[in-house]
Formats: sequence, C-alpha cells, structure tokens
Amino acid sequence: MTALVLALTAGAVVGLALGALGGGGSVLAVPALIYLLGFTPAAATTAGLIIVTATSLTALYAHARAGRVRWKAGAAFAAAGVLPAAAAGAAAAHVPQAVLTTAFAAIAALSAITMLRPADTARSGSGGVRPGKAAGAGAGLGTLTGLLGVGGGFLTVPTLITVLGFEMEAAVGTSLLVITANSLASLATRSGTAASLDWAVIGPFIGTAILGAWDGKRMAAKVSGPRLQRIFAVVLLAVAAFMLADAVT
Repeated sequence: MTALVLALTAGAVVGLALGALGGGGSVLAVPALIYLLGFTPAAATTAGLIIVTATSLTALYAHARAGRVRWKAGAAFAAAGVLPAAAAGAAAAHVPQAVLTTAFAAIAALSAITMLRPADTARSGSGGVRPGKAAGAGAGLGTLTGLLGVGGGFLTVPTLITVLGFEMEAAVGTSLLVITANSLASLATRSGTAASLDWAVIGPFIGTAILGAWDGKRMAAKVSGPRLQRIFAVVLLAVAAFMLADAVT
C-alpha cells in the first residue's frame, strides 16, 4: 500500500511538471522510481520513458487543442533525435548503474540551471533560426532521452526559443511533440526489458501523471512561467545533489 501511495503522489508531481512546463517530468520520475519505489537505475530509466511517453501524449493533446503546437517545426526537430535516441537506448543496458546515476544527477543540475535563467534564454531568441544548430540540438536531446530515460523537455523548451525563435507557449506545446517522438524511439530498443517491470507500480504512476498533466496546463495559465520554473529548479537542484552524493558514497 505504501508503494501505491508513493507511486500515485510521484505521478501527480511528474504530470504537473510536464503539463505546466513542457518538460522536467522525467528528471523527477527516474529519481522517484529509484529512491522511493526501489527500481534499479536501468529499470527506472525504462519505466521513466514509459511514464513520460504516456503523459506527454496527454499533455500534447491538451496543448494542441489550444493551438500551441507547431507541428512542422517540431517534427523536423524531433526527427533529428529519433535515431540517436534509439541508438543510445540500446547502449544504455551496458552502462554501469553508478555512471547512469551520476550522469542523471548532472543532467538534473543542468536542467535547474537552465530554468533559473529564463530571462537570458528569452533575450537570445532574437538571433533567427539556425537549422544546423537546431539539428545538432535535436540529435543531442535524442541521445539524452535514449541513454538516461529523460524526455529532454527541460532543454527542448529553451532550445526552441533560442534556436527557432518560438514564444514560450509554443515552445512548451511543441516540446511535448519532441519528447513523445524521442521517448518512443528509445522505448523501441528497450521492449525486451519492459515486461520485467513492476506494472502494479507503473500503472498507477501513469494514471496520476496523466491527470496531473491536465492540472499542470491549467496551472500554467494562472501562474507565471518564470515563477513555476524557479520553484521547479530549486526542487531539481536538491534532487541532483542527493543523487550525486549517493553515487559517490
């Protein structure tokens, strides 16, 4: 029963993050699966991808209905990351667990730092679209998704703003398309490990994450984006510090 309550609570938080910010859910889902629900890092990254894929699809639908998804640009950005995501997903099974944990902590810290600098991100978005840089960023995000089980939305949103000149609302909605595509590509290479996962925990986690995503979208309409990002960034810094300490001790 305790595991069920923890899964339901963690799922709600993950969904809120994805719905409100267009990313960040997986950098909370994986630590929750490891430290609260007893998953190994390898199993947690696979389960995290499943959770984030289902939740992102729900949030994508909500944002698409509001006209906040730029399908053509988002699809092109995502296409650059599909193959790297699949390749990294296949390689993830051969990476030591301590390395996965350390790398994940570093990504969580980078996510927090990125979210604490929204003003700089917005100012740099006036430089025009750079297709080569966009393709490189898409490939890099795909690699992170495949290797660490992170959707990459916390990096996709600022990249869409700075490289493609998106406004914040369009960047959040379009990032969900990128997250979904990369996560599905990575999951395709991990299908053999999915059957061994604890679905009695993952199922409820997904359920409350989906509900949380709808609430997150409504929250985003009421609370300023910068304020949400600062709160989330503080939480991520704490998570990153805890995981790094655990990895080196």
